[in-house]
Amino acid sequence: MRDAVNLDGVELLGYTVWGCIDLVSASTGEMKKRYGFIYVDKENDGSGTLKRSKKDSFEWYKNVIAANGECL
Repeated sequence: MRDAVNLDGVELLGYTVWGCIDLVSASTGEMKKRYGFIYVDKENDGSGTLKRSKKDSFEWYKNVIAANGECL
C-alpha cells in the first residue's frame, strides 16, 4: 500500500482488516481457519468456553495503528 501511494500516487484513505475477532467461516461454518486478532475458544463441533484472548497479532496491529503504518 505504501508503494501504491508513494510510487503510483494512489489516494489511499484507509485500510480495514478482514475481522478483529475469530469468526465462523461463511462458506463452511467451521472455526478451523482463524482470521482475527482476538482468539475465540470455540471448536468446529461447538465445544469451547467462548472465552476471548488477544493473539500476538493484536499487539502488532495496535503498533501499526499507533505508528500510522510506518512500522510494517
